[in-house]
Amino acid sequence: MSLEIKVLDYGDIELESSFLVLGRDCGRVRRVPVYGFLILGSTDPVVVDTGYRDNAIMESLGMRGLQFHENMIENQLAKFGLKVGDIRYVCHTHLHIDHAGKDDHFPMNTTVVLNRREMECSVSGLMHPQYPLPDIKHLVDRLHTPRALRFEDLELSGPIELLPGIVLEAANAHTEGSMNVHVETNEGIATICGDVIYDINDQVVDPFRQTQAHEPQVTGNHAGSKRAEKAAVKKLLNTSSFLLPVHDKPAKVERGQVVGRLDMQVPGPITQSLPRREWFAA
Repeated sequence: MSLEIKVLDYGDIELESSFLVLGRDCGRVRRVPVYGFLILGSTDPVVVDTGYRDNAIMESLGMRGLQFHENMIENQLAKFGLKVGDIRYVCHTHLHIDHAGKDDHFPMNTTVVLNRREMECSVSGLMHPQYPLPDIKHLVDRLHTPRALRFEDLELSGPIELLPGIVLEAANAHTEGSMNVHVETNEGIATICGDVIYDINDQVVDPFRQTQAHEPQVTGNHAGSKRAEKAAVKKLLNTSSFLLPVHDKPAKVERGQVVGRLDMQVPGPITQSLPRREWFAA
């Protein structure tokens, strides 16, 4: 299957550094991108994650939104000759504030796809206020509109094929209902992994304050155990040829190691090659 992924630039956010990588530069602010993804080459175009609603809503988490006209989802899709009404499915890695804020831009005949456990988490209060009221209210409207919402039960069913070459799988990390989206390309499996990884360099390439071989660092924002977070990252490294987090540029993976970084499409040219580190070898 020769599917390809285009990276959609939804703007940036500024937030405290240790939120992204546990214990790193506490109290210092970092600016990171917020990406979505457009999957092309299947029977229908698919969007994964829709960014945050507006700049003001990020203030509810003490963060600063930096979203401009060119970052609007309609303008990002227009770069590829598409409108929101052309999208068959919107999939969500999870429903946090910076991932599901533009679902109401899509018509009700675009089906939003998520893991049912994530919807449960969004109303549980466990990670409040990371699930903002207007985003979740819109999903409730979809819940009561025929075919506007699709639930999977991935932690029970195992992986599910959404369309040929696009497989959904429980991430078992970050939030209780997070899912990974695996995309079959002509250069191997590319995995859109949401916030299982925030920062590829400081979590995987040169893990912050880690001494053990092949030991990733976790984020400062997860609902489960640190052991589960580490296991989820290791699984990604050993099953995917490309990793696409939402807040960092894509990475090329070979034999469990990140060997290069890409820009705004996968597959695509390697913009930065990284040396193989023997102590990280599989």
